Amino acid sequence: MGKLKFLLARIAGLNWKQMLRKIDEVHEKSGRSKLFIFFDMVWCGLRYQAGYMDYWLFEMYKLNSAQRKTILTRGMNNSFIKTYNDPAYMPEIENKLRFAHNFADFLHRDWLDYAAASDAELAAFVEKHPVFMVKPVDGQCGRGIEKLDVRTLEGGLREHLDGAGHVLLEECVTQHRDLMALHPCSVNTCRVISFTHGKKTRVVAAYLRIGNGKYVDNFNNGGMVVPIEEDRGEIIYPALDKSGHLYDVHPLTGVAIKGFKIPLWDEVIAMVERAGQVVPQVGVVGWDVCVTDNGPLLIEGNDYPGHDIYQLPPHRTNGIGVLPKFQKAIAECLSD
Repeated sequence: MGKLKFLLARIAGLNWKQMLRKIDEVHEKSGRSKLFIFFDMVWCGLRYQAGYMDYWLFEMYKLNSAQRKTILTRGMNNSFIKTYNDPAYMPEIENKLRFAHNFADFLHRDWLDYAAASDAELAAFVEKHPVFMVKPVDGQCGRGIEKLDVRTLEGGLREHLDGAGHVLLEECVTQHRDLMALHPCSVNTCRVISFTHGKKTRVVAAYLRIGNGKYVDNFNNGGMVVPIEEDRGEIIYPALDKSGHLYDVHPLTGVAIKGFKIPLWDEVIAMVERAGQVVPQVGVVGWDVCVTDNGPLLIEGNDYPGHDIYQLPPHRTNGIGVLPKFQKAIAECLSD
């Protein structure tokens, strides 16, 4: 019934023009008839809760049934969120101001709620941190984030910030020297997915986001991504950008990406497992982690982490997706 409800909901909100475009693209790549592709998409929707974007993005037309069963599709991801993330507690993760209060022990940097700050508090913060990050409290996907240097700001600081909405001011963090060598223009963060139930938290999957000439590392803003082997913190694949380019080495620094090891990885895992226990009512969380020379710290948490970035086709061995990792973590946490 759950799969049928998902399929009906997807059909009701279907963008038929975009679906037809994706069918055309798959037809060009695979050589299969458009009619076959259409019915195969429908089958994948029924059997695996995969929308047409999943079918296209994960190249499900290349996979056999055993491989398809390992893909974490949008429908399955939604089901995990609905089952294990209590909506009443999700703002404790999603809202950056609440997150800063809840996870103060994991931030290891100064921050200021601009809306509540007095002139004296703002002046003290800026004097200590003339360069800082401005983040919308309710922002997502890196939108609206600004790196501000008051020494080069034209006009008054209040005038500039008053037009930014409800924002959080944060001290800039300095990443570990190894990650700095990889790409110094941005903080290259680790996205670590965890599952929590009761007193147990398990790391499910992880990937590294790497900047490429900009001060942000987001995949949708010019950056690249690559999975991290969560058991040892090693990268075994080339990084991928949104244009489909693969990189064994970083194009700007020449540092090897394939074979790169995340520093202090055991500390990253330990920190995420502790963080998962702060708001255990939100079971599935994507943690953005910065590793510094002094250890890892949390940048933010995501109570609705995506399902696509850590199982893209170039990053799957034998076509195997990330679903078995979720199933294993859930089984371990639900066991007595």
